[in-house]
Amino acid sequence: MCGLCGALGGEGHWSTHIEDPEQAHSERRRAREYRITLINRVLKPHRVVIEDFQAASFVLATATGKREIVQELGGVWQQAEQLSGRMIDPLDTAFLHSLG
Repeated sequence: MCGLCGALGGEGHWSTHIEDPEQAHSERRRAREYRITLINRVLKPHRVVIEDFQAASFVLATATGKREIVQELGGVWQQAEQLSGRMIDPLDTAFLHSLG
């Protein structure tokens, strides 16, 4: 997908809904950064990282330089598995133990 399609975005994902319109922008930005931090903890052992892309989508990248734009959180896991070439299970017992 080209970068322009990722920047245009689409309908908001249910996970980004915020009730108070006056605080929506700053609250959405903080929540988005927090989710990215958590997802990166899960992806780190697989050598994949996720980054915010203009607050409209996400970019997944591997240590070897492969990059893919993902529109919403629902597509992150499938794309991360394709990029890494293996299954990613955030509920894996060994992974959960590594979190302490």
